[in-house]
Amino acid sequence: MSLAVRSAFLAVALLAGSGAAAQAAVTAVPVGQPLARFANLKPGVHRYLRFKQTGDTIRVADVWTREIRFEDQDGKRRMHIVQHWDGVGATPSDRQLDSWFEVGTFRPLSHIRRSQKDGVSKVEGFVFQPDRIVGMKDLADNAAKDFDVASPQPSFNFETDMEFIQALPLAAGYEASIVFTHPGGGPPAAYVFKVAGSETLDLPGGGKVDCWLVTADYNRPETPVTRFWFAKGSQVMIKQLSPLPDGSGVIGKTLLY
Repeated sequence: MSLAVRSAFLAVALLAGSGAAAQAAVTAVPVGQPLARFANLKPGVHRYLRFKQTGDTIRVADVWTREIRFEDQDGKRRMHIVQHWDGVGATPSDRQLDSWFEVGTFRPLSHIRRSQKDGVSKVEGFVFQPDRIVGMKDLADNAAKDFDVASPQPSFNFETDMEFIQALPLAAGYEASIVFTHPGGGPPAAYVFKVAGSETLDLPGGGKVDCWLVTADYNRPETPVTRFWFAKGSQVMIKQLSPLPDGSGVIGKTLLY
C-alpha cells in the first residue's frame, strides 16, 4: 500500500473516531440512577418573575413560586416540590403543582395539577409507573383519572426541569440527553441540554454571578434555542429566555429572591 493510500485511510479513521467521540460526549441520564449533584437541591423557596418581551416592551405575566421540601411519605423519605403561579390582571389565572420524587435519583412518583381560570376549577393527578404514566384513580374530582400514556423508557417530570438540571454535573462541554414528559401530555421524548459556555450576569446593586449558560432546542433545530443561566456552585437557575414561535420576542423568567 502506497504512502498516499495509507494516509488517506488514516485520515478517514481519524474522522470516524472524532465523530464517535462527539456522539459519546452526549451523556444519557437514565431514570433511577443517583444524580451527581443532587445535594444542590436544598429545602427552600425560589420566586421567579415571568414576562414577555417584544423589543423594548416588557409585560409581566405572573410570579412563579417553586419550593423544595424533604418529607416522609408512606414511611419513606421523599423530595416534594410545590409550585404556585400568582397571575396579574383583572381576572388572573391560578395554577398549583404538587410533585413527589425519589431522593437521590429524582425519579418521579406522582404529580397533581390544580388550576383555576375564569372561575372554573380543575384537578388533574398522575402516577409515574416504570412503563407508563396513568391517572390517579383515588384522587377526588380527577379530570385525568382515565389518562394512560405508554412510556417505553422511564421518564422524568418536565414540570420540574429547572431543579433537575440543577442536580446535573454541569461543566464546560457537558451535554445531557434526558427523557422528559409533561404529565397529561403526549408520550415521553429525549431532549438534549448543552452547556454552551460561561457568562457573568450583573445583579441589582452592582453584584455579579458567574453562570453556566445552558441551551436546548426542544427537538426543534429550526428555531432559536432556549437559554438558561445556572449559577456556578449552587446551580440555581438565575434566568431563562425562550424565543416566541413567531420570532417577535421572548418569554423570560428571572429570579427575584
